[in-house]
Amino acid sequence: MIIVMASRKKEDIDRVVERIQEFGYQAHLIEGVERTVIGAVGDERGKDRLQSLESLPGVESVVRILKPFKLAGRELRKEDSVYHVGSAQIGGGRFCVMAGPCSVESREQIIETACLVKESGAAVLRGGAYKPRTSPYSFQGLEEEGLHLLQEASRAAGMPFVTEVMNPEQVPLVEEHADILQIGARNMQNFGLLKAVGRTRKPIFLKRGMMSTINELLMSAEYIMSEGNHQVILCERGIRTFETETRNTLDLSAVPLLKKYSHLPVVVDPSHATGHWELVIPMARASVAAGADGIMVEVHPRPAEAFSDGAQSLKPEKFKKLMAEIQPILKALGKTL
Repeated sequence: MIIVMASRKKEDIDRVVERIQEFGYQAHLIEGVERTVIGAVGDERGKDRLQSLESLPGVESVVRILKPFKLAGRELRKEDSVYHVGSAQIGGGRFCVMAGPCSVESREQIIETACLVKESGAAVLRGGAYKPRTSPYSFQGLEEEGLHLLQEASRAAGMPFVTEVMNPEQVPLVEEHADILQIGARNMQNFGLLKAVGRTRKPIFLKRGMMSTINELLMSAEYIMSEGNHQVILCERGIRTFETETRNTLDLSAVPLLKKYSHLPVVVDPSHATGHWELVIPMARASVAAGADGIMVEVHPRPAEAFSDGAQSLKPEKFKKLMAEIQPILKALGKTL
């Protein structure tokens, strides 16, 4: 339920918040430009009691939220969410490019790549310390050593970094080092992990599952936000279809749909979506045109030697070309890097 306030007096707002909590709900205060609203989130079976809040001083109306994703949806928050992570801005009028290798392989590799993508205009370094692989015999990442190397590369290049966390036990360690915690496609509905990262205070980069609907993606964001962490970034990274020419099928219609239903920033990952480096630049251009708030791109100085995902990784010169080609589209949309 949403309680729309006619008053901005602190005592009126505090009274409503107190009553919401007495009813066993969580109160989420959102102060907009024109008015203040309070979201009451909890067991819907008690929603009739919330209707009585209309009688309190300063309350204009009590409105039921129709969508199941209450905190992630636009019914509670109309304005787009914007996050500042170090020197990077995610959402708003800035287009955020996250770039780096699939896996951290060595100190030299990650620092070299970080400096190269930063020089071309990337705002966030990406890299995997823990790698979920289809085969147990594939490279699984450098784990804690990888986190330290990412942190060193991040400082060398002067940019924040994002990396994946795979289970609740890893959350404290990854939170200690990373600026943004990534939930991979395979873990989008790992609800124990979603709750664990929801108790952190770092932004969460949530990838859409390989066979998940838009509604399921938003409900996974709701799991995180219901634990208190409202800094969620949604990522469209392609879904599994019958098509075999690409690694996945990039669902660009998800971008405007997510923007319609949710205030959360939306980023597209054309690397995992296509699986082929020559398709990454065209799909990156299309992502900008579709209204995405950013892209996540895999870049490796020597893709042929990459421990993982070399076929979809751009060489630094191709990444520089990508950054040049998206500029006119951004300008047309009134956005900047």
